[in-house]
Amino acid sequence: MKIIGLVLALAATPAAAQSLKVEGLCVKVAKHLLMSDNLRTGVVQSFPELKPPGARLTYSTRDGVEKKDMVDMISCEFANTTAPFGLQRFCLASTCYSASERNPENKRRFEEVRILLEREGL
Repeated sequence: MKIIGLVLALAATPAAAQSLKVEGLCVKVAKHLLMSDNLRTGVVQSFPELKPPGARLTYSTRDGVEKKDMVDMISCEFANTTAPFGLQRFCLASTCYSASERNPENKRRFEEVRILLEREGL
């Protein structure tokens, strides 16, 4: 009986990762970067058919902000539309983060977010 429970628990993780879409993953990127579970989304645009696939969205970390008043924006690019997504780049406002970033601090932030996503199987 314990084996069945373990198998079901392990099987649920990849299924959850596969059902996540690029826009949902971009929200996760923002939450990881901002270190906040409290993230409200406004306008969300998803482009899974582009190469690289990606999404962009407006957001707020404050409660009670209407979608029309959300002006902070993040955009994300991925290698794939399914897990493992392979985070390639994300931009918050006018600052971009990627593995090829010249600014060492921005490159480190990218690597931190990438590692957190990989730990989740994403």
